[in-house]
Amino acid sequence: MRTEFDVRYFFLLCSSKLLLMRLLLASCSGGLVGLRRLGGLPRVAGSSLLGMARVLSIENVDQKTLEEVLQETSAALRGGGVVAIPTDTIYGVASLVSSNEGIERIYEMKGRLRDKPLAICVSEVEQVYRWAKVTVPSSLLSSLLPGPVTTVFERGGDLNPALNPGLPLVGLRIPDSSFFRCLVEQCGCPLALTSANLSHSSSTLSVQEFRELWSSLDVVVDGGVISHGGRGGEEEASRLGSTVVDLSHTGSFSIIRPGMHYQQTVKLLRDEYHLKEIVI
Repeated sequence: MRTEFDVRYFFLLCSSKLLLMRLLLASCSGGLVGLRRLGGLPRVAGSSLLGMARVLSIENVDQKTLEEVLQETSAALRGGGVVAIPTDTIYGVASLVSSNEGIERIYEMKGRLRDKPLAICVSEVEQVYRWAKVTVPSSLLSSLLPGPVTTVFERGGDLNPALNPGLPLVGLRIPDSSFFRCLVEQCGCPLALTSANLSHSSSTLSVQEFRELWSSLDVVVDGGVISHGGRGGEEEASRLGSTVVDLSHTGSFSIIRPGMHYQQTVKLLRDEYHLKEIVI
Protein backbone atom coordinates (compact mmCIF):
# COMPACT_ATOMS: atom_id res chain seq x y z
CA MET A 1 0.00 0.00 0.00
CA ARG A 2 2.76 2.46 0.98
CA THR A 3 4.70 1.78 -2.22
CA GLU A 4 1.59 2.33 -4.37
CA PHE A 5 0.86 5.60 -2.52
CA ASP A 6 4.42 6.82 -2.98
CA VAL A 7 4.32 6.12 -6.72
CA ARG A 8 0.99 7.91 -7.14
CA TYR A 9 2.24 10.87 -5.11
CA PHE A 10 5.36 11.05 -7.24
CA PHE A 11 3.42 11.16 -10.51
CA LEU A 12 0.95 13.69 -9.06
CA LEU A 13 3.81 15.93 -8.01
CA CYS A 14 5.44 15.70 -11.43
CA SER A 15 2.18 16.49 -13.20
CA SER A 16 1.63 19.54 -11.00
CA LYS A 17 5.13 20.85 -11.71
CA LEU A 18 4.67 20.26 -15.44
CA LEU A 19 1.34 22.10 -15.40
CA LEU A 20 2.87 24.99 -13.48
CA MET A 21 5.76 25.22 -15.94
CA ARG A 22 3.36 25.26 -18.90
CA LEU A 23 1.32 28.04 -17.29
CA LEU A 24 4.43 30.11 -16.65
CA LEU A 25 5.65 29.66 -20.21
CA ALA A 26 2.25 30.58 -21.60
CA SER A 27 2.00 33.72 -19.49
CA CYS A 28 5.56 34.83 -20.23
CA SER A 29 5.85 34.04 -23.91
CA GLY A 30 4.09 37.17 -25.11
CA GLY A 31 6.14 39.36 -22.78
CA LEU A 32 9.42 37.79 -23.83
CA VAL A 33 8.62 38.29 -27.49
CA GLY A 34 7.88 41.94 -26.77
CA LEU A 35 11.14 42.35 -24.90
CA ARG A 36 13.12 40.83 -27.75
CA ARG A 37 11.41 43.20 -30.15
CA LEU A 38 12.45 46.14 -28.00
CA GLY A 39 16.01 44.85 -28.02
CA GLY A 40 16.50 44.50 -24.27
CA LEU A 41 15.02 44.05 -20.83
CA PRO A 42 13.21 46.85 -19.01
CA ARG A 43 15.00 48.57 -16.17
CA VAL A 44 13.86 50.28 -13.02
CA ALA A 45 15.93 53.20 -11.78
CA GLY A 46 18.39 52.05 -9.14
CA SER A 47 17.94 48.32 -9.85
CA SER A 48 19.72 45.67 -11.85
CA LEU A 49 17.80 43.11 -13.89
CA LEU A 50 19.79 40.07 -15.02
CA GLY A 51 22.91 42.22 -14.83
CA MET A 52 21.97 44.13 -17.97
CA ALA A 53 21.19 47.77 -18.64
CA ARG A 54 18.64 48.88 -21.21
CA VAL A 55 20.79 49.38 -24.32
CA LEU A 56 19.30 51.85 -26.81
CA SER A 57 20.93 52.54 -30.14
CA ILE A 58 20.97 55.95 -31.80
CA GLU A 59 23.26 54.88 -34.63
CA ASN A 60 21.60 55.12 -38.06
CA VAL A 61 18.06 55.43 -36.66
CA ASP A 62 15.11 57.52 -37.81
CA GLN A 63 13.86 60.62 -36.04
CA LYS A 64 11.00 58.80 -34.31
CA THR A 65 13.38 56.27 -32.75
CA LEU A 66 15.76 59.03 -31.74
CA GLU A 67 12.96 60.86 -29.94
CA GLU A 68 11.91 57.66 -28.18
CA VAL A 69 15.47 57.11 -26.95
CA LEU A 70 15.61 60.71 -25.74
CA GLN A 71 12.34 60.26 -23.84
CA GLU A 72 13.37 56.99 -22.21
CA THR A 73 16.84 58.23 -21.27
CA SER A 74 15.55 61.50 -19.81
CA ALA A 75 12.87 59.58 -17.88
CA ALA A 76 15.57 57.38 -16.34
CA LEU A 77 17.59 60.45 -15.35
CA ARG A 78 14.60 62.25 -13.87
CA GLY A 79 13.90 59.13 -11.83
CA GLY A 80 17.28 59.40 -10.14
CA GLY A 81 18.97 57.03 -12.58
CA VAL A 82 22.44 56.91 -14.08
CA VAL A 83 22.96 56.53 -17.82
CA ALA A 84 25.85 56.13 -20.24
CA ILE A 85 25.97 58.54 -23.18
CA PRO A 86 28.36 59.24 -26.06
CA THR A 87 29.92 62.71 -26.01
CA ASP A 88 32.07 64.47 -28.60
CA THR A 89 35.20 62.91 -27.05
CA ILE A 90 34.52 59.65 -25.19
CA TYR A 91 31.60 57.81 -23.56
CA GLY A 92 30.44 59.23 -20.24
CA VAL A 93 28.17 58.29 -17.36
CA ALA A 94 25.76 60.90 -16.08
CA SER A 95 23.05 61.71 -13.59
CA LEU A 96 21.09 64.85 -12.90
CA VAL A 97 23.11 67.46 -11.00
CA SER A 98 20.15 67.71 -8.61
CA SER A 99 20.08 63.96 -7.85
CA ASN A 100 22.04 63.08 -4.72
CA GLU A 101 21.24 59.40 -5.34
CA GLY A 102 22.53 59.53 -8.90
CA ILE A 103 25.73 61.32 -7.93
CA GLU A 104 26.44 58.74 -5.21
CA ARG A 105 25.81 55.86 -7.62
CA ILE A 106 28.33 57.25 -10.10
CA TYR A 107 31.07 57.22 -7.46
CA GLU A 108 30.12 53.73 -6.29
CA MET A 109 29.98 52.09 -9.72
CA LYS A 110 33.30 53.55 -10.85
CA GLY A 111 35.12 53.05 -7.56
CA ARG A 112 35.89 56.75 -7.80
CA LEU A 113 37.50 58.69 -4.96
CA ARG A 114 35.14 61.26 -3.45
CA ASP A 115 37.72 64.05 -3.81
CA LYS A 116 37.67 63.72 -7.61
CA PRO A 117 35.03 66.16 -8.88
CA LEU A 118 32.35 65.61 -11.50
CA ALA A 119 31.88 68.09 -14.33
CA ILE A 120 28.46 69.49 -15.12
CA CYS A 121 27.00 69.73 -18.62
CA VAL A 122 24.57 72.30 -19.95
CA SER A 123 23.05 72.68 -23.39
CA GLU A 124 23.72 76.35 -24.19
CA VAL A 125 26.53 78.80 -23.44
CA GLU A 126 24.14 81.21 -21.73
CA GLN A 127 23.39 78.59 -19.07
CA VAL A 128 27.03 78.59 -17.89
CA TYR A 129 26.43 81.96 -16.21
CA ARG A 130 23.79 80.49 -13.91
CA TRP A 131 26.03 77.76 -12.50
CA ALA A 132 29.43 79.51 -12.43
CA LYS A 133 31.02 82.91 -11.93
CA VAL A 134 32.40 83.59 -15.41
CA THR A 135 35.59 85.69 -15.63
CA VAL A 136 36.16 85.76 -19.40
CA PRO A 137 34.47 87.62 -22.29
CA SER A 138 31.37 85.96 -23.70
CA SER A 139 33.08 85.74 -27.11
CA LEU A 140 35.86 83.62 -25.57
CA LEU A 141 33.40 81.33 -23.85
CA SER A 142 31.52 80.89 -27.12
CA SER A 143 34.81 80.06 -28.87
CA LEU A 144 35.43 77.17 -26.47
CA LEU A 145 31.87 75.87 -26.09
CA PRO A 146 30.31 73.71 -27.42
CA GLY A 147 33.39 71.58 -27.95
CA PRO A 148 35.89 69.16 -26.40
CA VAL A 149 36.81 71.57 -23.60
CA THR A 150 35.84 71.71 -19.92
CA THR A 151 35.95 75.26 -18.55
CA VAL A 152 36.60 75.65 -14.83
CA PHE A 153 35.22 78.61 -12.87
CA GLU A 154 34.22 79.42 -9.31
CA ARG A 155 30.99 77.57 -8.65
CA GLY A 156 27.70 79.42 -8.48
CA GLY A 157 25.43 79.46 -5.46
CA ASP A 158 22.61 77.53 -7.17
CA LEU A 159 24.60 74.30 -7.52
CA ASN A 160 23.57 71.24 -5.51
CA PRO A 161 25.78 71.26 -2.36
CA ALA A 162 26.11 67.45 -2.68
CA LEU A 163 27.96 67.91 -5.98
CA ASN A 164 31.71 68.17 -5.31
CA PRO A 165 31.16 69.29 -1.69
CA GLY A 166 33.77 71.59 -0.28
CA LEU A 167 35.31 72.45 -3.65
CA PRO A 168 35.17 76.13 -4.68
CA LEU A 169 35.51 75.44 -8.43
CA VAL A 170 33.41 73.55 -10.93
CA GLY A 171 34.03 72.31 -14.48
CA LEU A 172 31.41 73.05 -17.13
CA ARG A 173 31.01 71.22 -20.44
CA ILE A 174 28.84 71.51 -23.53
CA PRO A 175 29.66 68.47 -25.66
CA ASP A 176 29.41 69.17 -29.38
CA SER A 177 26.69 66.52 -29.73
CA SER A 178 23.13 67.31 -30.73
CA PHE A 179 21.79 64.23 -28.92
CA PHE A 180 23.57 65.14 -25.69
CA ARG A 181 22.41 68.75 -25.78
CA CYS A 182 18.82 67.73 -26.56
CA LEU A 183 18.95 65.31 -23.62
CA VAL A 184 20.00 68.08 -21.24
CA GLU A 185 17.20 70.28 -22.59
CA GLN A 186 14.63 67.52 -22.16
CA CYS A 187 15.75 66.87 -18.57
CA GLY A 188 15.47 70.56 -17.74
CA CYS A 189 18.52 70.25 -15.51
CA PRO A 190 22.30 70.04 -16.04
CA LEU A 191 23.94 66.63 -16.00
CA ALA A 192 26.79 65.56 -13.73
CA LEU A 193 29.28 63.77 -15.98
CA THR A 194 32.44 61.68 -15.84
CA SER A 195 34.02 59.08 -18.09
CA ALA A 196 32.33 55.69 -18.60
CA ASN A 197 35.01 53.43 -17.17
CA LEU A 198 36.24 52.05 -13.90
CA SER A 199 38.63 54.39 -12.12
CA HIS A 200 42.24 53.95 -13.26
CA SER A 201 41.04 52.31 -16.52
CA SER A 202 41.25 53.73 -20.03
CA SER A 203 38.49 55.97 -21.33
CA THR A 204 36.08 54.27 -23.70
CA LEU A 205 35.08 54.83 -27.32
CA SER A 206 32.37 52.15 -27.59
CA VAL A 207 29.72 50.71 -25.27
CA GLN A 208 31.35 47.27 -25.31
CA GLU A 209 34.45 48.71 -23.67
CA PHE A 210 32.61 49.49 -20.43
CA ARG A 211 30.36 46.43 -20.32
CA GLU A 212 31.40 45.80 -16.72
CA LEU A 213 29.39 48.90 -15.75
CA TRP A 214 26.17 47.88 -17.48
CA SER A 215 24.72 46.14 -14.42
CA SER A 216 25.00 49.44 -12.49
CA LEU A 217 23.37 51.58 -15.19
CA ASP A 218 19.74 52.22 -16.07
CA VAL A 219 20.26 53.06 -19.75
CA VAL A 220 23.19 52.73 -22.13
CA VAL A 221 22.87 54.93 -25.22
CA ASP A 222 24.81 53.27 -28.01
CA GLY A 223 26.05 55.81 -30.56
CA GLY A 224 28.50 53.39 -32.16
CA VAL A 225 32.24 53.78 -32.03
CA ILE A 226 33.32 57.36 -31.35
CA SER A 227 35.85 58.13 -34.04
CA HIS A 228 38.03 61.20 -34.41
CA GLY A 229 39.46 60.13 -37.74
CA GLY A 230 42.67 58.68 -36.37
CA ARG A 231 44.20 55.24 -36.13
CA GLY A 232 46.67 53.68 -33.75
CA GLY A 233 48.30 56.41 -31.69
CA GLU A 234 45.82 59.05 -32.88
CA GLU A 235 42.91 56.90 -31.73
CA GLU A 236 44.53 56.40 -28.34
CA ALA A 237 45.07 60.17 -28.08
CA SER A 238 41.31 60.65 -28.51
CA ARG A 239 40.79 58.71 -25.27
CA LEU A 240 42.30 61.62 -23.36
CA GLY A 241 38.88 63.26 -23.17
CA SER A 242 38.20 66.96 -23.02
CA THR A 243 40.85 69.59 -22.35
CA VAL A 244 40.27 70.96 -18.85
CA VAL A 245 41.22 74.62 -18.42
CA ASP A 246 41.00 76.75 -15.28
CA LEU A 247 39.64 80.21 -16.14
CA SER A 248 38.68 81.20 -12.61
CA HIS A 249 41.27 84.01 -12.38
CA THR A 250 40.77 87.09 -14.55
CA GLY A 251 43.51 87.56 -17.14
CA SER A 252 45.10 84.13 -16.80
CA PHE A 253 44.53 80.45 -17.40
CA SER A 254 46.04 77.11 -16.43
CA ILE A 255 45.65 73.70 -18.04
CA ILE A 256 44.47 71.11 -15.54
CA ARG A 257 44.32 68.28 -18.11
CA PRO A 258 45.76 68.59 -21.63
CA GLY A 259 43.07 66.41 -23.20
CA MET A 260 42.56 66.11 -26.93
CA HIS A 261 42.12 69.84 -27.67
CA TYR A 262 45.17 71.14 -25.85
CA GLN A 263 47.05 72.95 -28.64
CA GLN A 264 43.97 74.69 -30.06
CA THR A 265 42.86 75.82 -26.60
CA VAL A 266 46.23 77.25 -25.61
CA LYS A 267 46.59 79.04 -28.94
CA LEU A 268 43.16 80.63 -28.58
CA LEU A 269 43.67 81.77 -24.99
CA ARG A 270 47.26 82.93 -25.28
CA ASP A 271 47.51 84.27 -28.83
CA GLU A 272 44.01 85.57 -29.51
CA TYR A 273 42.81 86.64 -26.06
CA HIS A 274 46.25 87.36 -24.59
CA LEU A 275 45.67 85.51 -21.33
CA LYS A 276 48.72 84.64 -19.28
CA GLU A 277 49.39 80.92 -18.92
CA ILE A 278 50.13 79.74 -15.41
CA VAL A 279 51.87 76.37 -15.36
CA ILE A 280 50.73 74.12 -12.51
